[in-house]
Amino acid sequence: LNNRYELSKTADFVPQMNATIILQRPTHVRIHDSGDFYSIAYLLKWVNIANTNKDVIFYAYTKSIPFFKGTFQGKPIIKIPKNLKIIFSEGSKRDILINNNKDRHARIFKDVTALLKAGYINASDNDLNAIQDNKKVGLVYH
Repeated sequence: LNNRYELSKTADFVPQMNATIILQRPTHVRIHDSGDFYSIAYLLKWVNIANTNKDVIFYAYTKSIPFFKGTFQGKPIIKIPKNLKIIFSEGSKRDILINNNKDRHARIFKDVTALLKAGYINASDNDLNAIQDNKKVGLVYH
């Protein structure tokens, strides 16, 4: 895990990820099974990778909401490609930045019944549900 983090800080990260994607030919790539976007520079590396691999859907859960909500003169600072799906994770001091009606976001529930009753799509058993049309992504605590 630490080796992946260290690699992400190098200039070799983008070309190595692009080479891996070309070799493995995934249709979807989840960014981070643990961890988060730790800087704008790191986020921009993933934007670059997504722009280079337009036939692949990339997605990530994040609590680094300010990186995505930052604006300059009313326009987003970073243009997120259509094939990069960002899911804001509730449960931090920055939850106030999440627009629950517009932003794709994830909420933890104690059971599937509560999740469905609240109008969330269940991504507990199939993580790819997180990138479907319903922007309300529910996960059951286990």
